[in-house]
Amino acid sequence: MEKENQTEISSLFLAVLKGVITAIFVTLVGVLIFAFVIKMTGLSSSAIRPVNQVIKSVSIFVGTLLGLKKNKSKSLVKGVLIGLFYAIISFVLFSILNKSFALNITLLIDIVFLSAIGAISGIICSLILKN
Repeated sequence: MEKENQTEISSLFLAVLKGVITAIFVTLVGVLIFAFVIKMTGLSSSAIRPVNQVIKSVSIFVGTLLGLKKNKSKSLVKGVLIGLFYAIISFVLFSILNKSFALNITLLIDIVFLSAIGAISGIICSLILKN
């Protein structure tokens, strides 16, 4: 029984790790592409925030999809954890890039929003991968 629990925890950890790394990679690619689009088109700065939210949401979905590919069990939990850890790690990474750490209500909202996106992604991905 104990070995079974360790295997389950290990599987959960690996799925979340794979999902978070994938999501961060997708985000970095998305941000680079978006920066190029802004540079080429002169897109208004008011578009940055909503497009960033879309990039984050798509990244979490792709990360959750790949994180659940081998084992679809506990998809809701895995999705929430992918969203949660993605939010925290991306905050740290982009804070390092911006050279400023601002702990405020926006971070809390981002953590809640991205965890919810992870939960929704987990449910959708489990249905997609079911077949």
